[in-house]
Amino acid sequence: MALVFNSERGFGTTAVHAGERPPTPDFVPTTTPIYLSTSFSYEDAATSEAVFGNERPGYVYTRYGNPTTRALETAIAALEGAEDAIAFSSGMAAIHNAILNEVKVGSHIVAARELYGASTASLINLFATIGVETTFVDIFDLAAVRAVVEEIRPRVLFFETISNPLVRVSDIVGLVEIARSVRATVIVDNSFASPLLVNPIRLGAQVVVHSTTKYLSGHGDVTGGAIATDLERSFELRELAKLTGGIAGPFEAWLTLRGIKTLPLRVTKQSENAAAVARWLTTQLAIARVYYPGLTDLGPAEAQFNSELRGGMLAFDLTGGGATRAHRFLDLLTLCVPATTLGDVYSLVLYPPMSSHRGMEPHELAAIGIGDGLLRLSVGIEDVEDIIADLGQALRALG
Repeated sequence: MALVFNSERGFGTTAVHAGERPPTPDFVPTTTPIYLSTSFSYEDAATSEAVFGNERPGYVYTRYGNPTTRALETAIAALEGAEDAIAFSSGMAAIHNAILNEVKVGSHIVAARELYGASTASLINLFATIGVETTFVDIFDLAAVRAVVEEIRPRVLFFETISNPLVRVSDIVGLVEIARSVRATVIVDNSFASPLLVNPIRLGAQVVVHSTTKYLSGHGDVTGGAIATDLERSFELRELAKLTGGIAGPFEAWLTLRGIKTLPLRVTKQSENAAAVARWLTTQLAIARVYYPGLTDLGPAEAQFNSELRGGMLAFDLTGGGATRAHRFLDLLTLCVPATTLGDVYSLVLYPPMSSHRGMEPHELAAIGIGDGLLRLSVGIEDVEDIIADLGQALRALG
């Protein structure tokens, strides 16, 4: 339905409509276009009716679906080895919808004690208000998890592939087996690992969530989230997203899709840099302890990695501890950026009690191993010698 210039129409009408809705092209663009339109029309109302009724594929309203966003979803599903994926406006929107789709009033969730602070707060402060109870457990103690799961028989078992911020690796296969015994849905936050390192779907998880803000987009310029899952759940989640409204915008989807192109290059470099930085930190007297998956034997969880890479995330305890000392260290950095995110091309340092886990009391932090001198480092793609030099000068100045 191409609208061409019509000299009988007024100038105002022409200004509004001229150039819009051109004929369907016979070419294929090399890269995915950004479809910023909020709505889409068809040659006849019957086709629109069929699309609205899910009787044929298509797009009518961007909250229901968008071609650019769909391209991102297709890419994430392929990377995770899932049947489908759904993009959201943030990682927390993805987590909220993933869990909400599985529970109802009276449902129980078993969740890892070690989680991103906002994930824990969501379970305690949000889902509890709609009658969904969460029991937190040491996810790295399979015997303890099994005992709790068999007693509670939850609807959901929720944990992270690599925990935030202590970068401990979950035994996904073992946890899936436990959940399967009571038909609980396994939801895994794979943001720290990225699909390059681990694919929870291929290990038996039903639902994988991402903060695409992190490694998938990778450049610190877009906020987003995603859920990778099976076709049945994806249909349910799309219907849920129409109501909750936390959908990804097409421009954000396009930025994330562009970032994904370099995901293997970035995460490989970040992982190699992180391994070198972790080894160097173990030699420093000002560091009491280093947390990095590549420094320890991961047991059965070792086999779930797709390669020898162990990721770009690590953490360390400053000798002497204390918030004042941790703040001083952040102030002394000149290359590494003190910022509350991860997975960017830049090296980023975060103090969990101040940011990612700010809502937790000191005794709660201590219970999961987060001391007052703990710092989390998301290693970037800079030359590793420069990263080490910056950390070194800050440690020397700290004394």
